[in-house]
Amino acid sequence: QVQLVESGGGLVQPGGSLRLSCAASGSIFSIYVMGWYRQAPGKQRELVAHISSGGNTNYGDSVKGRFTISRDNAKNTVYLQMNTLNFADTAVYYCNLASFGRSFWGQGTQVTVAS
Repeated sequence: QVQLVESGGGLVQPGGSLRLSCAASGSIFSIYVMGWYRQAPGKQRELVAHISSGGNTNYGDSVKGRFTISRDNAKNTVYLQMNTLNFADTAVYYCNLASFGRSFWGQGTQVTVAS
């Protein structure tokens, strides 16, 4: 099993920044993709960004140019730097790890953008 522990959510004003972290532990193979998804009330869960163990990244269209995903393989940790946040970014953000057909989710962390 794999455990994912997220941190860094909170309340921020429009235009502000937050940094999310997700630390993975457990039975982790060396090749895996880690990423962030989000789900706003009444909406489907959507991809925010993910990054492969080789460093290849992919971003959802709504966050391109504002969010940056990175990872520390030695710590099995992925980070999401979120800049220029707006009201539409309000959601529960979930960390995900995918490897060889297995997929694991964190418990989610709330990000609220409000003035």
